Amino acid sequence: MHLSTALLTDHYELTMVDAARRAGTADRGSVFELFTRRLSGARRYGVVAGTGRLLEAIDRFRFTDTELDFLKSRGVVSDGTLDWLANFRFSGNIWGYPEGEVFFPGSPLINVEASFAEGVLFETLALSVLNYDSAVATAASRMSHAAKGKPLAEMGSRRTSEYSAVAAARAAYIAGFSATSNLEAGRSYGIPTMGTAAHSFMLLHDSERAAFEAQIATLGTDTTLLVDTYDIEQGVRTAIEVAGTGLGAVRIDSGDLPVVVARVRQLLDELGATQTRITVTNDLDEHTVAVLAASPVDSFGVGTSVVVGSGSPTMGMVYKLVAHEDEQGNWVSVAKKSADKVSVGGRKRVYRRLNSRGIAVAESIVVNDGSHSSVSQSKQPSTKTAEGREILVPLVTNGEVLLDHTGTAGIAAARERHRQRVAELPAVAMSLTRGDPAIPTEYV
Repeated sequence: MHLSTALLTDHYELTMVDAARRAGTADRGSVFELFTRRLSGARRYGVVAGTGRLLEAIDRFRFTDTELDFLKSRGVVSDGTLDWLANFRFSGNIWGYPEGEVFFPGSPLINVEASFAEGVLFETLALSVLNYDSAVATAASRMSHAAKGKPLAEMGSRRTSEYSAVAAARAAYIAGFSATSNLEAGRSYGIPTMGTAAHSFMLLHDSERAAFEAQIATLGTDTTLLVDTYDIEQGVRTAIEVAGTGLGAVRIDSGDLPVVVARVRQLLDELGATQTRITVTNDLDEHTVAVLAASPVDSFGVGTSVVVGSGSPTMGMVYKLVAHEDEQGNWVSVAKKSADKVSVGGRKRVYRRLNSRGIAVAESIVVNDGSHSSVSQSKQPSTKTAEGREILVPLVTNGEVLLDHTGTAGIAAARERHRQRVAELPAVAMSLTRGDPAIPTEYV
């Protein structure tokens, strides 16, 4: 992948800039907003993920000679706009929901205040990152709750693209997963990695016993042995014969899991391996995790379901212009009126209203007219006010990315924030059935 992120966008973003420059409207002050009209899959809440990745991508949004030569060869924009792009540096402000925060329909997840030309360039990039990462995090959050505190590992790299796999591991970790199988995610984001052996390793050796012996010799007795390549009960017996009763864990990847798990736990106890843990994999989702959480399973490995958002691979987010300056420099609210695609114009501020027990009861969105005084916000952290806790925080100030939202420190903060915010939601938010959002969105 090229270091520059400038071409991770759609063709029409640049033609809009070209046309706006020709019309003399490119420099008009504008406010863009990213939001979703509904929660995909009739989820009860969404989880913001990808913010740190987006900020890092914005910091690398530069048109170098490589990008400019490509655009020129295709005739995408005029020579004048090529010159403008060559000097492009984002100089505006971005506010948003901090990563790990929960959100609901209408929540303005990011607000971009800049010239039209600057703000429109980030539409595709922002949607690409936040739609996918938030879908994964939302699914992972549901799974984390369904597991009732038992560890989950993300292991879905082979079920998505190579770069999405890294993003998925990051998003799942923010939403409560404890580890990933993806080594690049471990290197790039400091996420704990895990893994031992697959069925191919078992089949390579002349016997299951020989495979277990080879693994134990290399990884020690605290490893996890895969016991379902042949007969599960015999596999468990052989595993304990080879490793002893101090074996770390056995993994089960097939069968009627609730029945099999109960039998394996019984057998391990009979063999004296009372501390040997059981981990299960086998195409798990939040529903199967919820069923198995009450069984003697100690940990879960989730693959396909988490990296595809458990049936909702995107959050349906959109990026719309909600306010801009007119010819006289006055701010004007604008909104889309198309059927089923209505948006709410104007700059927004957001408060999470809580009851006396600290449980969220509403997402209160205050709509302003788009004037400069209402667009400009304090750079202070979110605080509790009479209206509730203010949600939007500064992400980029005068073109400078606020680094506390990026890197491993940003991920750690997002993970803790997710834990706190989910704990504030009403009990209905944890339902795995389709339904209305856990709290209403109110426009004030």
